[in-house]
Amino acid sequence: MKEFSVTVNSATGLHARPASQLVSEASKFKSDIKLNKGDVSVNGKSIMGVLGLGVLTGDTIRITAEGTDEHEAVNALEALFEAGL
Repeated sequence: MKEFSVTVNSATGLHARPASQLVSEASKFKSDIKLNKGDVSVNGKSIMGVLGLGVLTGDTIRITAEGTDEHEAVNALEALFEAGL
């Protein structure tokens, strides 16, 4: 399992468009991808799950990937946040 934590800097948090971008990128991989905020964990490939997590600006989330392409998945998702998601 690979994981990383990120503080969301987007002015809107992870609402509709950024959540859609995240889910779209996560769905490219075979690995199971989870987003964790506090004690709540959701499927990173589910738009409803990501939106339901209620990630706001300044929140820190942990993203985990487990599976055959976990390294590639984590690298791609980290790059998405580094690009300003």
